[in-house]
Amino acid sequence: MAVFQTYLSSQLRSIFLWALFSIGLWKLSEKLNWKHRWMAWVPGLRYMALGNSLDMAREGIVCGVVEILIDIFYFVDSNYTIQNENLSIALSLAVLILIVMLYVYRIRFFIRLIHVFGLKTRWILLWLIAEWIPVLILGFGKQYQPKDLPMQEEWVAGTSPAEIAGAEGVHSLTASETGLSVDLYERTAKDFLKKRYLLKDISLDIPNGSLVMLLGGSGSGKTTLVNAIIGYEKAKARMTLNGADIYRDYKRMKYRIGFVPQKNLIRGNDTVIRTVDDAALLRLPRGTKIRARRNRVHEVLDLLGLSAGAEGLVTKKSGGQLRRISIAMELVSDPELFVLDEPDSGLDGVIAREIFTKLREIADEGKIVIVITHTPDRVIDLFDKVIVLARDSGRVGRLAFYGSPQEAREFFGKDSMEGIVMSVNRKEEGGDGLADHFIASYAALAVSEGGVTA
Repeated sequence: MAVFQTYLSSQLRSIFLWALFSIGLWKLSEKLNWKHRWMAWVPGLRYMALGNSLDMAREGIVCGVVEILIDIFYFVDSNYTIQNENLSIALSLAVLILIVMLYVYRIRFFIRLIHVFGLKTRWILLWLIAEWIPVLILGFGKQYQPKDLPMQEEWVAGTSPAEIAGAEGVHSLTASETGLSVDLYERTAKDFLKKRYLLKDISLDIPNGSLVMLLGGSGSGKTTLVNAIIGYEKAKARMTLNGADIYRDYKRMKYRIGFVPQKNLIRGNDTVIRTVDDAALLRLPRGTKIRARRNRVHEVLDLLGLSAGAEGLVTKKSGGQLRRISIAMELVSDPELFVLDEPDSGLDGVIAREIFTKLREIADEGKIVIVITHTPDRVIDLFDKVIVLARDSGRVGRLAFYGSPQEAREFFGKDSMEGIVMSVNRKEEGGDGLADHFIASYAALAVSEGGVTA
């Protein structure tokens, strides 16, 4: 009888503490803008909802699954392992490990809550004593309000693209058999239980011999588009380069594409010529003769102004020279499509212009060169085309313009490329907040003219 009373008392205490915590979390969920506040009462789901509201979705899912497993193991241990001592010990050990995990994640959640509500670190002591106490205080205390809550729109960013009139019509345009043709329906990513759209409805044709600037504000999808074009991260799209399908024949096509990332990936203890020659060994077709390979290496070094110091160590070179070496390592394979992510990053105006002048020369050889840069106006006179990406009201990257720099100025009514970017940036970012307007306007223009390709 005494054992039963002790068990009953323990169960009632657990229910009471669960109720206190759930009541506090239910009240707190109002301040955290939960869409479904009833989740505060459901084991597992409440941590998933808490994780979403605090920008800790991964932690929320893990914590929720752990809590559910603990309840399942407790139930099995209490009802089915009385006659199996080994199983009972195994389950008890598993429950202990899961409880420790849950406790650690709960502490991480509360540390984030302290930050969101702008509280002192000592509040963690209340959490360690009894979790329900600070939750009730924060939930019912009117003086406690979130000060740094992640924006609600960021939780749903990309989950529902904006409805842009005519945007889907660009896919009916005929792709060119020469140059680069991009027909991207969507590029999505799985964020645990959510499908997020990163890019949508981008269609354009770039002729050979073009130097193209890719513009857009932070988060507009510039790098994502580049990765989709070169096949590094494939999208639901059709990408063709001079009539050949990049995705369908990627093993062969990747040798016809050069990509220079923002960060230099070069060994410092090699000479310049050895570095470029090693790249040629990797990127030129198998069976290329030694003399042909060396001739190509010297051609690239001459083009980029690296011949004079070719025997010097890479580690001794300046920032501008390092960028040229990175370009040489990709250019040595004589790619038809050449993509560079901020080749002028960290360089002063004079050196940066020298880099872009070399890229202009590369494009003039009949290649397509696409460049991402955050300082567009100092070199825009060298470019043939401008691609402008904008993040729509659903937080999805879309095509806001493609054409010549002068056409871009006229289309946006701006005198500078930076002004164009600001026109499609959100107002809270200091922009004009006109992304949806220009996306729709360009879609209508592109469809009416059959695509802006020249």
